[in-house]
Amino acid sequence: MLSAASKSSILLLLFSFAAFIACQKSNDSVSPSITTTTGTTSSTATSIGTGVPDVYKKIYGATEIYVEGTNIVIKTKGRPDHKSPYYQGTAWESTLYESYNGTNTKYAINPNRIAEVNLTFKIPMNPVVDAVHAETPLGAIGVSLNGVAFFNQYAAQRAVLTNEINGFDQYNGHPQQQGQYHYHIEPTYLTKAKGKDALLGFLLDGFPVYGPVENGKTITNADLDKYHGHTGATADYPNGIYHYHITAEDPYLNGSGYYGKAGTVTQ
Repeated sequence: MLSAASKSSILLLLFSFAAFIACQKSNDSVSPSITTTTGTTSSTATSIGTGVPDVYKKIYGATEIYVEGTNIVIKTKGRPDHKSPYYQGTAWESTLYESYNGTNTKYAINPNRIAEVNLTFKIPMNPVVDAVHAETPLGAIGVSLNGVAFFNQYAAQRAVLTNEINGFDQYNGHPQQQGQYHYHIEPTYLTKAKGKDALLGFLLDGFPVYGPVENGKTITNADLDKYHGHTGATADYPNGIYHYHITAEDPYLNGSGYYGKAGTVTQ
């Protein structure tokens, strides 16, 4: 038979242990700060840094997003979360390969296959107009919501996309020789999932990219300036901002240079 003092001691020890466990659980629930987003065919854990504005948290395909000085840093693997014929023969074939089922009767798969590419985008958090309007280069000129790079309106050697477009998969993307998958034109996987009028990503100058519809109207090149954008209110920027639109016509995403002063992308 335990004495009253012994019972009190045991109860005190049990209470202390329970409090310790509760404290440990509380700490684990807030550190580190990680948001997990699950896509249709894969999932990506995105580490979100302190002070990142909510609009950048929509980039669910990033591995890291954080503030560095006056820039937002977005790190991605550059690999699409949707299926593609370009996953054939890769480590992801069993879950992400899908034969072409689009509408282009001239479709012909190119010899490249999707690979992971470490991309680090550093873009201005408060974009400003660039008087020079630097020409967009070949390669990545921006980042989409699923972490895939945006490319401009040219194929290799700055050729028009007339022939290359026949190698785009059912979601309007394809990989280049090193396996970096990218979009030159409307990323239909995103516009179907998010809406034709939704935010689709950002160019390197920090200005946002939207789909081909605005206020119920399909946007054409005639609605945009020479850089393929215009200024106005959007759902994400109700006070108005310059923004690009993807359209069905060349230059599709970007025209005669960046509207703003561009940041950088490294690999």
